[in-house]
Amino acid sequence: MTSSYPSLQTHPSNDASCPVLWDALREVMDPEIPISVVDMGLIVELAEQDGIVDLKLTFTAMGCPAMDFIMDDIRARLLQEPGIRQVNIEIVWDPVWTKARLSEDGIDIMRTWGISA
Repeated sequence: MTSSYPSLQTHPSNDASCPVLWDALREVMDPEIPISVVDMGLIVELAEQDGIVDLKLTFTAMGCPAMDFIMDDIRARLLQEPGIRQVNIEIVWDPVWTKARLSEDGIDIMRTWGISA
């Protein structure tokens, strides 16, 4: 089983699920594997109101050495979007990350790199 995430390919741009922001986050890559934070399933929740984005983020492990890099990249990318003036990121460990959070594209990328998914 895999997860699917909103996109402009599946949702109108004004949809409450924020597909424009999800698509922007598809450009933020994990620094170790060429996979986006969306396809990796690291984005748990995303909401925007009045130019303020609230994002819940998880990681594959508590000791992930790339946490700060990923959060900085997420914040920088979202602030490039018109009307976004603030990005709040909360790290969450519930739900626990599992490979079920990977998108179909994420599974394909992982397998291409020889990583079991």
